[in-house]
Order: sequence, then C-alpha cells, then structure tokens
Amino acid sequence: MLRIAIPNKGTLSAPAAQMLRDAGYRQRTDPKELVCRDEANNVEFFYLRPRDIATYVGSGDLDLGVTGRDLLVDSGVPARELLDLGFGGATFRWAAPAGSLASAEAIGGRRIATAYPGVVERYLDEHDLKAEVVRLDGAVENAVRLGVADLIADVVETGTTLRQAGLVTVGEPIMRSSAILIGREPAADSGASAQLMRRLQGVLVARGYVMLAYDVRADLLESATALTPGIESPTVSPLHREGWVAVQAMVRRDDVHQIMDELYDLGARAILVTDISNCRL
Repeated sequence: MLRIAIPNKGTLSAPAAQMLRDAGYRQRTDPKELVCRDEANNVEFFYLRPRDIATYVGSGDLDLGVTGRDLLVDSGVPARELLDLGFGGATFRWAAPAGSLASAEAIGGRRIATAYPGVVERYLDEHDLKAEVVRLDGAVENAVRLGVADLIADVVETGTTLRQAGLVTVGEPIMRSSAILIGREPAADSGASAQLMRRLQGVLVARGYVMLAYDVRADLLESATALTPGIESPTVSPLHREGWVAVQAMVRRDDVHQIMDELYDLGARAILVTDISNCRL
C-alpha cells in the first residue's frame, strides 16, 4: 500500500486534500483524523505537520508527501521534488532597515534572522557568502529592532508587516516556493507512484485548460485552427450544413476569452466553452 503524507493544517492542507479528491482519492471527513485509508486505490494517507513531512519521506518511512518547496529545502533530507502542484505560492526575500544594505551581496558577515535556516544556508553556499544565521521559530520581523540580527529572511507577501517593522526588501528573491509532491528513489518511480503522478498531472491540466467548441466555414478552418491548435491537434468533424465543420480543441483557460473574440471576428459561430474536470494526456 502506498503511504502518502498530507499537511494536517495550514495553507497547504485544504488545497492538497481537494486536489487529491479531484484526482479520485478518498480523503478524511473529520479534521481530527490522522490516517485515511483508500482501499479502492490501495493508498494510505497520513496527516502530519507540514514541516515534518519531508523528514518522514526523506527517511523512507513514507513513500510520498505533499509539502512546500521551502520546507523540503529547509529540511535538508534526501528527498526530491517530483511535481509542482500549482498552489501555495510563497516568495522568500531579504529584508533590512532602509539604506542599511545596498544589495543582497552585502549580507556577508551580517547576522540573519530566519525561521528557515536551511533555505538561507543553501543560498549562502551557492553564492559563496559567509554570515551568521540566527534561527527563530516564530515571526522574525522584530529581530532587527530587538538587536538580534542585522537583517531577516522570510516569506514576503504584501510587505505590510515589514514596513510596520521599519524594514524594506533587498535584492532579488531568495527563492520562490509552492506546494510540491516529494518522494525518494526508487519508490518515487514505482507503479503506484507513477499512477498518482498521472492523476495529479491530469488535474493540473484540467485546471489550466478548457474545452472550446465552435462551428466555422471549411475555407476558414486553417485560420481558425491556428488560433486553437490544441495540445496535440484539434478535432474536426463535418457538419450537416454544407461547407461548415465543427471544431473542438483544448485551450488555455487564461486565453479563452481573447480566443473566442478572435474566432468570432474570423467568422466562427456557436462558440462554446466547457470546463474539464480531469484528463489523461
């Protein structure tokens, strides 16, 4: 039975569970449940603290896990990223009092407060920089004001909290994180894991694409399908109306309204959009 770790709470918990439901897997109905067995799919889900998930997967006690890229890097365990799940985005940045740092390269020799020492230490190693890393478990915004550090490394969303603490971001982001599926060799390449990957990839494609159907004159088909090439190729069927064809193609959800307008201007009619709940490509 495949054993998978899922965040038990926090911003990744609900989206992870919903994505697995969309992929056809049973999930817990009571938030107090710690384990959920999906006998039909031969999978067992364990609901754990997001920060602990990489540890369990890295040790081999669990086969796969859903966690943040930041938490995987911070853990330093021998697990690898298998799939970006497309939610839970976060940006890690340096922040310091205005005017105290000219660039990110100037952090050398400074004291850096962070709740993610593994992320900071990897950055320092990659950029051949030396600095003192001060680990804090909670909010780090007041570390500079309290004299604990010279700058901080933390998740930055709007920057409001930083400004309230008298800090500004410095340089480019340290890293961009999101929810990911992680695993180890060789379990990550097993048949059950590969099936899970295909299902999750199908959900990702379904969330990013819609099915577009329309009617168009046959002499305009080449121009129309240039707008809707589909993922592999559009489906074209003759209509009872002579000289017309029906076309179906998957198009990016973000582009669909612009494409519909262009098709209408070209002469296409009966333009319909249908959501895709899942797919296999």
